[in-house]
Amino acid sequence: MSTSEFGTFSFLLLLLLATAQLCGYLFTRLRQPRVAGEILAGILLGPTILGRLAPVLSHAIFPASGGAGDPGKYEVVLSFLYNLGLLLLMFVSGAETKGLFGRENRREVIWLGSVGTVLPFLLALLIAPLLPLGLVTGPANQRTALLLVIGIAVAVTSIPVISKILHDLQILHTRFARLILGVAVLEDVMLWAVLAVATALAARVALPLRQVAIHVGATLLYFAIGLMVLPAVLRRVSHTRWNPLARTAPIAYIIAILLAYTAIAAALDVSLVFAAFLAGFGVVVADLEELSDALAVVSRISFSVFIPVYFAVVGYRLDLRNFPLKMLVVFLVLAGLVKLVSAGMGAKLAGFGWLDCTNLAITLNARGGPGIVLASVAYDAGIINAQFYTTLVLVAVLTSQAAGAWLDFVLRQGWPLLSPQTPAPPTETVGDRPALARGDGLTSG
Repeated sequence: MSTSEFGTFSFLLLLLLATAQLCGYLFTRLRQPRVAGEILAGILLGPTILGRLAPVLSHAIFPASGGAGDPGKYEVVLSFLYNLGLLLLMFVSGAETKGLFGRENRREVIWLGSVGTVLPFLLALLIAPLLPLGLVTGPANQRTALLLVIGIAVAVTSIPVISKILHDLQILHTRFARLILGVAVLEDVMLWAVLAVATALAARVALPLRQVAIHVGATLLYFAIGLMVLPAVLRRVSHTRWNPLARTAPIAYIIAILLAYTAIAAALDVSLVFAAFLAGFGVVVADLEELSDALAVVSRISFSVFIPVYFAVVGYRLDLRNFPLKMLVVFLVLAGLVKLVSAGMGAKLAGFGWLDCTNLAITLNARGGPGIVLASVAYDAGIINAQFYTTLVLVAVLTSQAAGAWLDFVLRQGWPLLSPQTPAPPTETVGDRPALARGDGLTSG
């Protein structure tokens, strides 16, 4: 990349960041989730708005790719920033959810994960054949793969978007957040395995059951080691004499931990989203006090720069100029009802009150990033067509926006996210509102 090209890209990045921050600020003033504004910023700068109203200006700011097989230099760098923002979001989310899979939450997470995920997946498989699937089928023409994708789309919960919403509302440290993220992480382990089967079927080759089993086993093993073994390893490595990095450059050391986790995950073909989440989780569970200030700096920089750019790129990649409104409304209503009822049932069976069930169900209904990734993977594999791809992306955005708006409303009404009657650890006996003496105020502004 030449100096001139770098200067042009710097302006592009400035435009993305400034627009994301401005739209995010405006959405917070309107009592809406900041993340929705950041996604809107990308939509405004993408082909939907700017590309349609001022195509010449759009092409000047966002040059087209270099041709077939060449995504172009700008696209490559944008993709890097997109993935870096995603990894940092998951890393910081993991670092702020200590005790995510503690014993006090295990029963609730199991109920929410089993009923709230498995039930909507199975219901989607039963209902989908009754729908006109020919309207959404892609060129692969693989009915079984399509049914699996629809099941995942109905059952999935977003880790990245929900993490951002919980952070923006300053409730990422609460038991409510730990329950939501615990369920979302377990959901994704199951649903990514199903997606691997769907894409294998779409490839019209013999289903590599052995490879799928190895992949799922590697993911579960990595997940277990990341939760139970690596935090102790980090604690030991961080205090050894031959590791001056932790003492002299703690910020660099934290980033090195993130890169090490993701590199190992990539070698094992494990989702990098899980790796980044476990890296942050490992750092905080290792309880390294000397890294707390550095971790706070990484968090501030991530949420100020890289994470807004990530969500802006998500919006930029959406093309909403032609989308089937009827398909959107039908799938949004059906998928939303199935997920809300299933998650609510799981919460009720776990012993939560009605308001608790409502809060948990609406939050778990947010599909966000994984919903968008699912749409992209299924579309690239030829499982779904362009219209259904757009529908899945819009459903992911709308359900996430609805979840953020509801949580903001609940907090502003002064209602607890989890009622006082809900069984909780001794330190959280006043609903889900941590004591102010601990610096855990629940302001949402």
